[in-house]
Amino acid sequence: MKFLIIEDEPALAKQLANLIAEIEPEAELLGMIDSVEEAVKWLVANPHPDLLFMDIQLADGLSFEIFNQVEVKIPVIFTTAYDNYAIQAFKVNSVDYLLKPINREELKIAIEKFKQAGFQKNSAGFDLSKLASLLRGEQKKHLQRILVKFGSKLKAIGIEEIACFYTENKTVYLHTFSNDRYPVDERLDGLEQSLNPDQFFRLSRTAIINFGAIENMYAYSKSRVNVELKKPLTLSFVSSTERSANFKEWLGGNAK
Repeated sequence: MKFLIIEDEPALAKQLANLIAEIEPEAELLGMIDSVEEAVKWLVANPHPDLLFMDIQLADGLSFEIFNQVEVKIPVIFTTAYDNYAIQAFKVNSVDYLLKPINREELKIAIEKFKQAGFQKNSAGFDLSKLASLLRGEQKKHLQRILVKFGSKLKAIGIEEIACFYTENKTVYLHTFSNDRYPVDERLDGLEQSLNPDQFFRLSRTAIINFGAIENMYAYSKSRVNVELKKPLTLSFVSSTERSANFKEWLGGNAK
């Protein structure tokens, strides 16, 4: 078995190579590569190995970019730190995985699976497009905290503390559940893209609200919704006509 390791952490690459050597003494390591660019160059210039061990996040981007630049029709065992949701995607797409830190027994099972399945180079290959798309989405990190300035002081506020964002007199403010208000050096458009859409909704051109801040809702004219926030906040916002239908779907758990 000839194999190639694509991993941007030298210590992990060496550890993986040593474990494979213990499990398969006759296996031949063809190289250890740490970037998308170098991996593409290697795969273009050399006969492909029997098996690839590939980290998802490399020094210069996601390893899926390799598949966009060179045709790879050999099995891949990904090494990953992704959670169980992503791991299920690996199973669905018939791609094996190893969760970091690499466990010797799990590595042995993965190699046995590869051998027993009788994978051959230049076979039909794997359709990694859905998996790549999913994990690119997984890569996107939602905003966790926001830095605000008041006077000469700076303060980092956790997103879970924020009840809403809104615009007033051309200034964007955040309002916390404890009824504090701070100006924010962000536009609502940018915040909307950065916040978790399961938790926050852009109710109108001038307001984004946290689901956990909603106290009461009332029907309003033109199918709109008047939303009152929980005390001690005394704020209320009305959904825009064009966003009202999506807002009602979002309340039911169908974020758009």
